[in-house]
Amino acid sequence: MTSVRVDKQHDGNEAADSASGEGYHRALGARQIQMIAIGGAIGTGLFLGAGKGISKAGPSLILAYALAGLVIFFIMRALGELLMYRPVSGSFSEYAREFIGPFAGFVTGWTYWLFWVVTGITEVTAAATYMTYWWDIPQWLSALVFTVILYGANLISVKLFGELEFWFSMVKVTAIIGMILICAGILTLGFSDAGDTASITHLWDLGGFFAGENGIASTLMTLQMVMFAFLAVELVGVTAGESKDPKTVLPKAINTVPWRIAVFYVGALIMILSVVPWTEFQPGVSPFVAAFEKMGLGIGAAIVNFVVLTAALSSCNSGMYSTGRMLRDLALNGQGPKLFTRLTASGTPLVGTTFSAGLMMVGVWINYQWPGEAFNYVVSFATISGMWAWIMILVCQIRYRLKADRGELPQSSFKAPGGIWASVFALAFIGLVVVTMGMDAGNRVALYGAPVWGLLLAVAYLVLKARNPEGAAFAKRS
Repeated sequence: MTSVRVDKQHDGNEAADSASGEGYHRALGARQIQMIAIGGAIGTGLFLGAGKGISKAGPSLILAYALAGLVIFFIMRALGELLMYRPVSGSFSEYAREFIGPFAGFVTGWTYWLFWVVTGITEVTAAATYMTYWWDIPQWLSALVFTVILYGANLISVKLFGELEFWFSMVKVTAIIGMILICAGILTLGFSDAGDTASITHLWDLGGFFAGENGIASTLMTLQMVMFAFLAVELVGVTAGESKDPKTVLPKAINTVPWRIAVFYVGALIMILSVVPWTEFQPGVSPFVAAFEKMGLGIGAAIVNFVVLTAALSSCNSGMYSTGRMLRDLALNGQGPKLFTRLTASGTPLVGTTFSAGLMMVGVWINYQWPGEAFNYVVSFATISGMWAWIMILVCQIRYRLKADRGELPQSSFKAPGGIWASVFALAFIGLVVVTMGMDAGNRVALYGAPVWGLLLAVAYLVLKARNPEGAAFAKRS
């Protein structure tokens, strides 16, 4: 199938999108896009995973988050430059198809789809587990209810999806800001059980800033976990085709990246590690729970449990949203089944969302039947899939900027600071993260799975091309 939107010049305005036949309703407003952008960077990686990083690297984990946050900003500004050149719902897959080639678009679309399917499986299962904190109900029942509710919300309208993400993000943001304010009060006023020992000097007095067992090397080994915590921040790019005013809303949302990382990650960790010595944190224990316990606030565990529940549901909700859009983009370009192109009257991709939700339910059943390390390996592979989207964003921005500077394409109204060199730096940083993954036995298996997935995609692509050798979907765009 030929998609007219990739065979013509684009100026990035709404009229062009409408003429493209994308068919989505522009129902996401500024308030919703802003919170999707903020919530995308806040998840269980911070609320639960940071405890492992603290115990491994000590206070220097703050520096790891700050450095990774800078790289994420470069990635998001590169994405912003592409979005203002041409805001489309296919996002990364569309740009890979245009600036690298049809196979790159095929791989990117299906890999990002896989990332969200696997993430949805793990998050809805996690949400069901969190429910057992309050009620003794079967895990499969909670997983079923959550999946059906989120599936229904995504089919009703994109506006309802946006509203759910808005309130999910509000819970996460409120929890972190509340923790920062409480910690600031303890440091300045000395109240609570932690008041007598709380001090900013905890950041360097207990073995130094690089207090991990292997110093700076320990800090470097946390980069993989830190980058994983930021996965989904790029979701704002998928909303481009359904934003009411993408040229105004998306740049504003992307420009919030520095301060939200500074506040929600760096700021929160500085405060927590000042109130509670880093030596008291343990892997597998939320630093938020540990901090509440140190303060003598017994309700801390319940609060954090509610927050991580909303974080898990938010991630699953995002998975429902993005998988349907990715499958439809692939189908519109002849790289997926045509039935995935169908939209409901409210402008939602019915078949693609239903197919993905069905796989998520199968995954919940598999996880229930065969829990253990094998499933953890699948989760680890999902993170590699997510980083692939970042790599494609950066490579495409480099290719686009070179063409725009030569006058072959119109200039973007939202140029990335640092140009192609910022993207080159970000690519090198991601390469460093991959190297550290190879040095960690627990994550190395994910690197083995990536070539297998790539081989499967290559075979599928060759089969599709053999069936339709003259199709526009397999002709490189210029």
